[in-house]
Amino acid sequence: MESNKRPKILAVDDEQSSLNAIYRTLRREFEVFLSLNGHSALEILKNEEIDVILADQRMPEMSGVAFFQRAIALQPAAMRILITGYTDVDTIIQAVNEGQIFHYISKPWEPEDLRITVRRAGEQYRLIKENKRLLRELAEANQRLQKENVILHQEMERQYTFDNIIGNSKAMHDVFRLMKKVIPTSTSVLLLGETGTGKELIARAIHFNGPRREKMFVAQNCGALPDTLLESELFGHVRGAFTGAAADKKGLFEIADGGTVFLDEISDTSPAMQQRLLRVLQEGEIHPLGSERTIQVDVRIISAANRSLEDAIREGNFREDLYYRLNVFPIRIPPLRERREDIPLLTEFFLEKFARKMGKSGLILSRESLSQMMAADFPGNVRQLENLVERAVTLADDRAEITPDLLETDPTRRREGGTAAAGPDLTGANSLKEIVEAMERYYIDEALQHFQGNITKTAEKLGLSRLGLHKKMQRYEIDSTKYKRR
Repeated sequence: MESNKRPKILAVDDEQSSLNAIYRTLRREFEVFLSLNGHSALEILKNEEIDVILADQRMPEMSGVAFFQRAIALQPAAMRILITGYTDVDTIIQAVNEGQIFHYISKPWEPEDLRITVRRAGEQYRLIKENKRLLRELAEANQRLQKENVILHQEMERQYTFDNIIGNSKAMHDVFRLMKKVIPTSTSVLLLGETGTGKELIARAIHFNGPRREKMFVAQNCGALPDTLLESELFGHVRGAFTGAAADKKGLFEIADGGTVFLDEISDTSPAMQQRLLRVLQEGEIHPLGSERTIQVDVRIISAANRSLEDAIREGNFREDLYYRLNVFPIRIPPLRERREDIPLLTEFFLEKFARKMGKSGLILSRESLSQMMAADFPGNVRQLENLVERAVTLADDRAEITPDLLETDPTRRREGGTAAAGPDLTGANSLKEIVEAMERYYIDEALQHFQGNITKTAEKLGLSRLGLHKKMQRYEIDSTKYKRR
């Protein structure tokens, strides 16, 4: 191995007796090359990697210093030791300045002194060589990390493009329209929606498609931590601020300076925490726990709540001034029951995702299973649907049909009279477009029956405008008068 190789020494002197003495002194510990003049020594340097060079200063044709100057061009890392028989201070200074010598030895020299000097020079050479290797590897690692960071960032951007937010319903098109308006700005956004509707996915899409995409996106569930820990997590702390604070720690606001902070479950914060958050929004500064200094930060805040903040204000649990700061640009994320036409798209997306992840192929969803899923209420929304499909893919065999027994949708929708809804009839529906149309026709019919032909209530239930509902009824030739009680 490289570490077991003996260091290579080149000795240059015009006197053979001097070369012989150097060889006898160093041969046991080093691999020694000898040369009677500078020209032949330069040829050796062209072919051998030398650790240490010893050269006599007084040589015909080429002095030791002149030789060192030429040797530097060939092997700049080699350690250079000048041997001189004269107490010539000017020569030594010249050797230091021009020959860049490691050390000089005066003739006559003691064998042990020579061995120690050469040994130290060899150690210095190996140390410098090792440092250069480590620096080179560090530079290569940094380059790899930079490339990986670019790739990861590109992957992150692709992951949170609009294409990966699945939905073709009017309700989701309204969400996309609002997102496109607010993405180019730094406006605070409040996402309102039930648990599992994809609020964090939309928050990330806003960040990674906007002007702050090159900076950090950090997320914090405000209901997951007690007040003191949440304050430390968001604003940071100094050493000794509380029991267990063994070192200074940056908070998420400081880490995400220039980027975006996503505050989920904002309604679960205490009045004291709400006051601190209000200061960040008003002043753009944070105060680490236990510190006397303030830190200026520039962050975009996207917050989310799964219940009405107006109700929390009326109950005295949420500050009204903070609400108005957060609610600059509200976006309501519809629950899955208000966008049922998206269920086939979401199911197909998750089916492909988990089949690929688990190495399964040829999985298809039976018509009965899709009908069952369309009839389910999904109180856990898209997250529940995703978990349902993942479980079904896990249970299914390769190239199998996913049947209703692999699904646990627990449909609770009922028609008048108490019988369970059978779901849409998908017989004859082959394309995804035909399946979606059958679903739409079914749920419009069901809602009109429930509301006895009341167009306003039916449209509200289905997440449509009156005009939008009328257009769909015309397309499917549905007469609302037949649903009115006589």
